[in-house]
Amino acid sequence: QVQLIESGGGLVQAGDSLRLSCVLSGRIFTNYAKAWFRQAPGKEREFVAGINWSGGGTYYADSVKGRFTVSRDNAKNTVYLQMNSLKLEETAVYYCAARAMVVTTSAKDYLYWGQGTQVTVSS
Repeated sequence: QVQLIESGGGLVQAGDSLRLSCVLSGRIFTNYAKAWFRQAPGKEREFVAGINWSGGGTYYADSVKGRFTVSRDNAKNTVYLQMNSLKLEETAVYYCAARAMVVTTSAKDYLYWGQGTQVTVSS
């Protein structure tokens, strides 16, 4: 059974930083791509960032480039999302997801999902 467990969400002020973690367990192949999505109330789930497990190529939504960094620790089966200079509009539930092969930006392509962690950015 594959499990993805996110942590690190919370309440921060605009401009602050936060680091999310996602621990993966179970039968998940080392060449799976991992990604972060977010979903605000009343909005569709959107791609934030992703990393290919093999080779480590990273991908970002235009809105977070230069502020967010996705990384991995293979030994710990963990993927991270470092979020800097957070904005009010980035309040959302952040999800970790995994799929075979390479990162894509469509949530429909991902088979495995975590339960989500709430990030709230206040003024």
